[in-house]
Amino acid sequence: MSILGKILGGIFHKKEAPPPAAAPVPGQVAAPTSTPPPSAVPPIDASAATAPQPQPVDVAGILDFKNSVRDEKLNWRTSIVDLMKLLGMESSLAERKELADELGYTGDKSDSASMNIWLHKQVIQKIVDNGGQLPRDMTS
Repeated sequence: MSILGKILGGIFHKKEAPPPAAAPVPGQVAAPTSTPPPSAVPPIDASAATAPQPQPVDVAGILDFKNSVRDEKLNWRTSIVDLMKLLGMESSLAERKELADELGYTGDKSDSASMNIWLHKQVIQKIVDNGGQLPRDMTS
């Protein structure tokens, strides 16, 4: 998985499958399900059918909570290093250079301060692009 994929995965957890239906209790009879006759089922208009839109995710709430339960407080709102640490990821320069390659950074990777600022802005934008909600001052 890509480094960006790990970041997004740490924020946008995939929902687990629902637990299997409970087994019927002995002696209980399951209620029969009835299917309406074919003529009672209205035709489906494919043009009106759309995939359900995912609910927006309060990223600041998630990350602030993760930060609140840590002994070491991290400044994830401005630091790519702290954001990666908060998500339990390796935040070494080598990892950040790899993330820079993934995101198409064309600047000087030996200037880590500039690269880190660029990376943070790009990652924040990718979070928003994937349905994350962040405070307005972080996305402008």
